[in-house]
Amino acid sequence: MRARARSPVQVTFLGTSSGVPTRSRNVSAVALRLPQRAELWLFDCGEATQHQFLRSDLRVSQLRRIFVTHMHGDHVLGLPGLLASLGMAGSCTGLDLYGPDALRDYLEGVLRTTSTRIGYPLRTHRVREAAQRGALLLDDDDITVRCAPLTHRVPAFAYRVDRKPRPGRFAVEKARELGIPPGPIYAELKAGRSVTLADGRVIRGEALCGPPRPGCSVVYCTDTVFSEAAVELARGADLLIHESTFAHGEAEMAIARQHSTSTMAAQTALAAGVKQLVLTHLSPRYMPGNPMTPDDLLAEARAIFPATQIARDFLCLEVQPLDGDEPADDPAVDAAAA
Repeated sequence: MRARARSPVQVTFLGTSSGVPTRSRNVSAVALRLPQRAELWLFDCGEATQHQFLRSDLRVSQLRRIFVTHMHGDHVLGLPGLLASLGMAGSCTGLDLYGPDALRDYLEGVLRTTSTRIGYPLRTHRVREAAQRGALLLDDDDITVRCAPLTHRVPAFAYRVDRKPRPGRFAVEKARELGIPPGPIYAELKAGRSVTLADGRVIRGEALCGPPRPGCSVVYCTDTVFSEAAVELARGADLLIHESTFAHGEAEMAIARQHSTSTMAAQTALAAGVKQLVLTHLSPRYMPGNPMTPDDLLAEARAIFPATQIARDFLCLEVQPLDGDEPADDPAVDAAAA
């Protein structure tokens, strides 16, 4: 019987160009959809990101958190318009924004000088201290978020989203053999807690559960030259989204501008031991028809890290590490615990 997994994290690329948009690529924005929470998280918000939402299957009404890597225009100029539109729609219950110290002043200045009223709670969180200390930026029952400082011309940060592991499969048949009555007690045992039965027996939940089932992890890393901090943040991740502004032959320019080449991104993925690498933030100089194209950057990266692909606008990926051979949860457990 195949596993019944949690709904996978869905990653949608809304903008994959660097600096300026092209006919086929908008500037930076990546959306994470968390179906079980009915939430959408956005990473960067370049100009016209709200137009990209309209062209996608994503529901902007589910947007709950926005993470900004740095304050360059191709990563933040879409924010004021998106926030204003959410206010006029009247359906937003509140937003949390995370980013560099200057993010709050930028938004307050734009909204004030354009007389834009936001009719919902808008909370901004500075990430610099958490990045420097290696502290968690966010921690709830299901997800943690961490960040790390990058090496760029202005303060910049990478983000890592981890879904926490689930408890192992509950052995409902064994519980029945032990004469444990079904009901809310099954939920306690499935959570790994110990329970004292009416007859005085103490049952350890962990003895009735299989090994924990892994969560999954997504790392978003742009803009930066090769960074050891990025390697550490991405260690063992299921998906690394990394900028690839330049081809390997333009490494000197990449270093001068503190951006990454295709090979720097691949070296980061290799050193971090990630499962998959996606290149984004491509310079417009690599448009199809030019001497170098995205396919050339892909070939350079794959020579170092074969599990690489190139992002394109509206590319959608699912991130779910669950092994399909794992036994399914017994629905009787959920029914008995209800």
